[in-house]
Amino acid sequence: MNFKKIDFFYFIGIGGMGMSSIARYFHTMGKTVCGHDQNKTFLTKELEKEGISINYHDSIEILPKWVLSKQCLIVYTPAIPSHHKQWMYLKKYGKNVKKRSQVLAFITENEICIAIGGTHGKTTTCTLLGHILYSSGMNVTAFLGGISENYKSNLILNHVLNGRKIFLVEADEFDHSFLYLSPNIACITSFDQDHIDTYPRKETLKKAYIAFSNRIKKPYKKIFLCREESCRFKNAIYYSVLQGENYYSDHLYIKENKWYFDFHTPTETWKSLPLPIPGQHNLKNVTAALAISDYLKISKKEIRKALFLFKGIKRRYSIHYQSSNKIYIDDYAHHPTEINALISTVRECFPNKKILGIFQPHLFSRTKFFETSFAKSLEYLDILILLDIYPAREFPKNGTNSNSLLEKIKMSSKEISTLSKVLEKIEKKHFDIILTMGAGNIESLILPIKEWLYKRYG
Repeated sequence: MNFKKIDFFYFIGIGGMGMSSIARYFHTMGKTVCGHDQNKTFLTKELEKEGISINYHDSIEILPKWVLSKQCLIVYTPAIPSHHKQWMYLKKYGKNVKKRSQVLAFITENEICIAIGGTHGKTTTCTLLGHILYSSGMNVTAFLGGISENYKSNLILNHVLNGRKIFLVEADEFDHSFLYLSPNIACITSFDQDHIDTYPRKETLKKAYIAFSNRIKKPYKKIFLCREESCRFKNAIYYSVLQGENYYSDHLYIKENKWYFDFHTPTETWKSLPLPIPGQHNLKNVTAALAISDYLKISKKEIRKALFLFKGIKRRYSIHYQSSNKIYIDDYAHHPTEINALISTVRECFPNKKILGIFQPHLFSRTKFFETSFAKSLEYLDILILLDIYPAREFPKNGTNSNSLLEKIKMSSKEISTLSKVLEKIEKKHFDIILTMGAGNIESLILPIKEWLYKRYG
């Protein structure tokens, strides 16, 4: 697609993390960008501050006049429900209508593209790698699945004259979106089941990743794989934690509440690097980012500097409050594997502390499929407040609700709450740490909880 012939962009679901990064990209190119979203959120407010117009009513009458012209590209997310009025109208009458993943593929097809895929860890890996590329002076454009704390955005842009442009993207397996991409370098961080509506069996997920790996092209034509995962690909470059591979990390230790590790390339060892986000699972993600950086011949000095300056990602082990006796951490964890890793990390960082966890399940299909696993992972908490399931793109399914999940959780201090009642329930609990988890709208609790903690504990 020739974007030079497109003057206008209209995004249906512009407030989504993947959609908004592309909207920002075209806005920086001087294009006219507008969009629709169901709710006003922190992210949509930021887009509006940047000059992007957003409407919040599903009405055809409020669509811009140019939306049906040949100079307009309509971009949609598969999460939009089929009965959405604007979507039905634009699908029927729009001249150029493309899925978000198709547009991302068009943007990257003629440049060097690095794609980070995997069930867990792709946002952390992609954001850190984007930061390393940017801070080392590379000509990089990175589309992120989270908000970088360094750049306060899910888009990293570094327009420099030296070197060929590199596009860095997250390869999202949902709805087979990543099969539109043709990257030069790919990384697969994990092969865990997650999007049950797209991959009801693990075998179908593995086949999709094999198809993705077959799309990797020259120059480079390289794939980085985590050795701890079960899949093997021909000519892959492996990275690992503790196991001697092409690239691996070991000697993880904590000193004065900060984490450090050693990183091994095929030719040398880099001692005592800082781990910017704590946890064994994050060490895997950091190892992946470092392996790709070294493969691209970024110097050890530049990589070490980038690690020290990395501030993290919004909603990835984000500490919002810490006093002598109370701590509040928020995290995007919405899968049993992620919850296990998060709670283990919190307990390692803050041993012998009483953890109050607030969890919002995301999607009926995911909650039903992983019900037993969710129950076991949540049992590692001391106190649980379980929220109603956040439906996102789904409709309720028979027999799937938070009550069903709560019954399976074997712990004495557990209860269900609506989002609006959480704060008054917290006020009655005895805890050392508050941990909010989930991928829905649970982040709306962050500010009220912070304000209450500061007011009560200073």
